[in-house]
Amino acid sequence: MASASGQPPRALGLGDVTLFMVTAGSSLQWTAVAAAAGPSSLLVWVFGGLAFFLPLAVCVVFLAARHPEEGGLYAWTGRAFGPFAGFMTGWTYWTGTLAFVPSVLYFAAGSARLAAPGSDSTAITPAWFVGFSIAALLLAVALNLRGLAVAKWLNSAGAVARWIGTLLLVLLALASCSRFGSASAINTHTIVPQFRLADVIFWSTLAFCWTGPEAASFMGGEIREPRRTVPRALALAAPMIATIYIVGTASVLLAIPPGRASGVYGVMEAIRGSASRLHLSWLIPLGAACVALDRVGSSCLWMGALARIPLAAGVDRFLPRSFTRLDARGAPALAIWTQAIIVALLVLLGQSGTSVRGAYNVLIEMMIVCSMLPYLVLFAATIRLSGGAPASGRCRPGVRASVILLAMLGFATTAGSMALAFLPPPDEVNPALAVLKVAGFNAVLLLGGVAIYLLGSARARRA
Repeated sequence: MASASGQPPRALGLGDVTLFMVTAGSSLQWTAVAAAAGPSSLLVWVFGGLAFFLPLAVCVVFLAARHPEEGGLYAWTGRAFGPFAGFMTGWTYWTGTLAFVPSVLYFAAGSARLAAPGSDSTAITPAWFVGFSIAALLLAVALNLRGLAVAKWLNSAGAVARWIGTLLLVLLALASCSRFGSASAINTHTIVPQFRLADVIFWSTLAFCWTGPEAASFMGGEIREPRRTVPRALALAAPMIATIYIVGTASVLLAIPPGRASGVYGVMEAIRGSASRLHLSWLIPLGAACVALDRVGSSCLWMGALARIPLAAGVDRFLPRSFTRLDARGAPALAIWTQAIIVALLVLLGQSGTSVRGAYNVLIEMMIVCSMLPYLVLFAATIRLSGGAPASGRCRPGVRASVILLAMLGFATTAGSMALAFLPPPDEVNPALAVLKVAGFNAVLLLGGVAIYLLGSARARRA
């Protein structure tokens, strides 16, 4: 892959990359979604980690060691299947994850609005969610325009806030459970996964919950010693991510019944409920600040990481060369601003014609299909590239067989999650519109990607 004009500084060390992966790869947001499906989600988390996260981690480390060039999924799939596959993988990853950012902002907005002990989620208006989302988006843009050396502080603060918020959630839930009993029946009967619609829809979200750490591969040129740092950071981040998901979900279930654990408000409802019962209402604003800062830090992280994809596509001339220009601080300004405009439009689109909770669910479902498609190609690329000559080192036959087996498992898990994502939740007020939004959104993105590729190929031939 060619180099962009200018070279960004290598500002990220082992600690930065580890916190980056924790911030990108986990969220209390998903513990609320899981808790809404009931205690069976605890076992489903374990299955999901084994069926998707383990294959993904192995494939990413394997490919990063063999082909350490910057570009991650974009470069690896292009090497395996040609430039069209590489571009479409980067395009769907970029657009799918951008569709995820509005749901992150919505979750932060809902948590921040419940900071006051007496506040009521039913009184929160769509205007609050849209206004908060746009303000947080502008903050993320401003920091990323100053370069990763500045933006990484909000990313890392989000990871630290996640741990503080998780610890607060766990301690309050345990104290409430010890004094008043568990709000949910967690036993050998309820922990067994069921085939209710709400549970099945959660399964479609589960694979996406385990994604994120691979985004560090897009910034290999800005990581110090990436070949050593990325695998070590992933080894440190993986147990943290699993702990946040499993322990966080169990804590929400101990604090509130599954019926109250909505994806938008579930975590704060658990913190508020436990703190109020224990007469510790002064902890509610602290919990809200941690949960909101966690998600704002995540949106800042994604706005910076994703900007490296159009940067790479511009280098390969699939996008105009203006996307390759870095400003004085090493930031791809045009890519960052383009992303911000798209996210703002998605915030408005997701809210149209539905309730706040419906908008949140639609935003989640819109991004799952398109954002999971790159992993299908990634797992297939791992199988294809496992037989070629690596850029460095050698691959023993036993290692190759294990990698291929895990890649096949990850491929099957991803395909199943994408198929289930089209099912609207049972409480959706307009299921037909929800399905239409999901299908139409993904169709537009795929066709748009094909059109941009064809235009870029013509531009490259003329150049």
